[in-house]
Amino acid sequence: MELSDHHHQKQQQHHYYSSSSSSPKRLFDLYALMSSQPRPSSSSSPSSNGVSNSKSLVIPAPKEKIEMYSPAFYAACTVGGSVSTGPTHMAVTPIDLVKCNMQIDPAKYKSITSGYGVLLKEQGAKGLFKGWVPTLLGYSAQGACKYGFYEFFKKYYSDIAGPEYAAKYKTLIYLAGAASAEVIAGVALCPMEAVKVRVQTQPGFARGLADGLPKLVKSEGALGLYKGIVPLWGRQIPYTMMKFASFETIVEMMYKHAIPKPKEQCSKSLQLGVSFAGGYVAGIFCALVSHPADNLVSFLNNSKGASVGDAVKKLGTWGLFTRGLPLRIFMIGTLTGAQWGLYDASKVFFGLPTTGGANVPPAKA
Repeated sequence: MELSDHHHQKQQQHHYYSSSSSSPKRLFDLYALMSSQPRPSSSSSPSSNGVSNSKSLVIPAPKEKIEMYSPAFYAACTVGGSVSTGPTHMAVTPIDLVKCNMQIDPAKYKSITSGYGVLLKEQGAKGLFKGWVPTLLGYSAQGACKYGFYEFFKKYYSDIAGPEYAAKYKTLIYLAGAASAEVIAGVALCPMEAVKVRVQTQPGFARGLADGLPKLVKSEGALGLYKGIVPLWGRQIPYTMMKFASFETIVEMMYKHAIPKPKEQCSKSLQLGVSFAGGYVAGIFCALVSHPADNLVSFLNNSKGASVGDAVKKLGTWGLFTRGLPLRIFMIGTLTGAQWGLYDASKVFFGLPTTGGANVPPAKA
C-alpha cells in the first residue's frame, strides 16, 4: 500500500467519497471496516450524486471540502467536540449543582426537590448557575480533546491492527481509542473541575472562576488543581470508553434492525436523530459505570487534605454507588444524547459523515 503523497491523497479522497473506487491499493477505510453486516443489495436507482446507491461507501458528500483523516479533519472534530460538550454541560449546571451538594452533604440536601428548595432559599435563582464559567471552559477543553483524539486514536489503532483485525475487534479499538483520548482530556478538565466543585459546594468560598481559581491556588498550590486527577480519570476513562463504544454499537444496531434502509440513504435529520437516541442510551450506561468515581471526585475536591480512603469511609460502599445516581442518570443521558447530536451536526456542517453505523461491506486489504 505504498503510494506517493499525491496519489495517496487522491486515492484516499476517492475511496471515502466516491462509489466507483475499485483499485486494490485503496486506503484502509475505517468506517467501511466498522460494520460486519453487509448491506443488502438495493435497486439501481441513482443517488443524489448520480451514482448507484448499491455501491456507495458512505454518506454522499458532493460538497466535501475536508479530506478524511487529514489535519483539517481532526481540527473539525476538535471544534465539534468543544462546541458539543462545553455548552451542554453549562446548560445542566443547575442539575449538576444539586447533584454535587447531595453527594457532599446528604443530610442537608436529602432529595432532588428539597435540594432545589434549599438552594433557592439560600442563594436565589441566580445561585442555580453557580460555577457555570469553570464548567463551560473546563468541559469545552475536555470535549475538544476527547472527540478530536478519539478520532485520531481510532484510526491509529485500526491502522496498526490492519483491515482484518480492525473489523474483527472493532469494539476493542473503540475502547482503546476512547481510553487514550480521555487520559489527555482529563488533564485538560481537572483544574476547572476542581474550581467548579469548590465553588458549588463550599458556601462563601468564591463567587466563581475569577476569584475561586487564585484562592484555590493560594490555598493548595498549583498542584492542588490536580489533586483529583486520579479519581477524575477513574470516573472519566470508564465513562468515555462506555460513551464511545456503546454509542458506536447502538447506532450500528439501529441502522441494521430499526431503520428500514441503509444509512447512506437516510436524510441528515434522520441520521442526527439516530445520533441523539443512541447517545442518550449510551449516556445511561456511562452514568452507571462512572458514578462511584464521580462521588469520589466531588468529595476530594470539597475536602482539603482528604484521601480516597477517607471518602470511602465517609460515604460507605452503598453510598459510593448510589448517592445522587438517579439525578446523574437523567443528567448524563440528556448530556450524552445532546452531545452526540451536536457533534454529528457539526460534522455535517463541515461536510463529513456522521459517526458510526456505516452499513457497508468490509474493505479489502
